This record gives sequence, structure tokens and C-alpha cells, in this order.
Amino acid sequence: MSGHSKWATIKRAKGAADAKRGKIFSTIGKEITIAARAGGGDPNANARLRTVLLKAREANMPNDNIDRAIKKGTGELAGAAIEQITYEGYGPAGAGVIVEVTTDNKNRAASEVRSVFTRYAGNLAQSGAVSFQFNHCGQFLIGKDKTTEDKLMEIALDAGADDVRTSDEGFEVICPVNVFYALAGVLEKAGIKPDSSEIVYLPKVPLVLSEADAAKVQTLLDALEDLDDVQHVFSSHEVAG
Repeated sequence: MSGHSKWATIKRAKGAADAKRGKIFSTIGKEITIAARAGGGDPNANARLRTVLLKAREANMPNDNIDRAIKKGTGELAGAAIEQITYEGYGPAGAGVIVEVTTDNKNRAASEVRSVFTRYAGNLAQSGAVSFQFNHCGQFLIGKDKTTEDKLMEIALDAGADDVRTSDEGFEVICPVNVFYALAGVLEKAGIKPDSSEIVYLPKVPLVLSEADAAKVQTLLDALEDLDDVQHVFSSHEVAG
């Protein structure tokens, strides 16, 4: 999640999807494995798994990949234990950065993340040093062609959302993490397909940077996102103007 428009970030990510399809499948596969490990392999009884499977199908992930990831999570297939780790650090110009990693080798992941921070004028920080600057929450971005504001407000707020925000580009639904998967299911049943649905870190007060400094931060974020073990990257910055 860069400091640019949330919608621009989606378009940018989709534009790079073909070039990074292997990384995308790996990332989603790990999410499937973790979801299956936490709640079982039946998506009808596991809302978290059901939500990740929607993402897998949106990415055209092969069924064989999906089945293997589920079986790794349920223990039907052997595989190295996967851990979820969150790193915090600072990028150029003091931008706060949060990196979510899913890995079978935490020493390798830590070394790679630290190396990228160092290479691009950033540094890792202790746990809690950066995260207090962010709200950890669920976020759904929904195009205006998918629903109306009134319908979305009624459905989302009844399902436990904190806020529904409207902009020229579409609707943004914010919810607590603990209702994210249930809300995803409610939207699915209502036939409302989000352009993006993620558990995210949103900056409480964005750090406004010049275009030059923002470009340096973006270079760091891009390098982190290219690491195989990195699932998501969030920054506290936005671009001035």
C-alpha cells in the first residue's frame, strides 16, 4: 500500500500481475494454507478460507495449486511450517513502514527484509516502534458500478463496519479486523464484488512527502514487495499536492 491513491495502487498492482504471477500464486497459496490450518479445509465452515479462495479465483490460480495449499494447511500433505511475522521500520524521509511476511524460514526472511531496508536508505525498528502510527483494520474498495451508496451503507454497517466513505472513484468500507471475514461473506451474498478486500494498516496521520522523497519510499516498498516471503507492505506516507 503506497502513499498514492488507494485506487491507483490497485491499478498499479493489477498492471504488474502478469509479470509477477508466480509470486501472486505463492502469496495466495500461503494465505490459503494458513487459513486452512486455522479453521479447517471446508470453505463453507471457514469464512477466512472462503474469502482467500475468492482472491485465488480472481487471480486465476490453478485448482491444483489451491488443493495443495489447503491440504498443507490441514496436514494431508507434508510441508515446512509456515509462520506469519510482522516487521516494522522506517524508510527515506522518516516514512513508517510495516512489512507482513509469511515464511518457512524466519532467519532468511529477516535477513532479506533487513538487507532491503539498508540498501534503500531505511532501517528496521523494534516491534511497536511504528505500528502505533497505524490503524489495523479491514478495508474493502468497491466501484460505484457495483452498488449504490445507500445499499452499501445499510449492508456494511449492519454487518459491523465502522465507516463507509465515498469518493469520486468509489466506496471504501472500513471495519474491525474481527468482523472482516464475516463482512466479506455478507458482501458476497449481496452480490457486491469488491475491487480490493484486505486486512490493512492505514496511517492515522499520513506523512506528507515531496514527490522526490515519495519516489524514494516507493522504491523501497517495491523492493520489499519483490521478496518471495513478503505478503503485504504498508507505508505511512502520501504525496504532497
